[in-house]
Amino acid sequence: MTLLVHTFVHDEQGNRQLLDDPDDGSDMAGFENSRTRLWGSECARTLGARFLPELATADLHVQPEDVEDFLAECQLLRGHTAELAAHSGYREDYVAARLVNITRAALRARSVGGGVLVW
Repeated sequence: MTLLVHTFVHDEQGNRQLLDDPDDGSDMAGFENSRTRLWGSECARTLGARFLPELATADLHVQPEDVEDFLAECQLLRGHTAELAAHSGYREDYVAARLVNITRAALRARSVGGGVLVW
């Protein structure tokens, strides 16, 4: 299975509505085992990640009010893709590309006042 990243907004009733996926396939956040091997790893936690490690046990729902902090986490991890790759066994370009996809979803969320779902 594949781990996906989406941007969402809340409608008038407070229900979550997913925005359309980008046409370029940039909704990929990793393989299913990325939940524990990469994003939920001890390495990611040690680097200071607090949102993405939630994927080790559940889907990640970043609420609109937390998007700025989530973007800061993505920025932090971007400087450590080599470490994350070495720890997880993924190639560094794979880790970097998945992190770019996640960051782009968060930037879209910020631009529309929405949140991010990784599942």
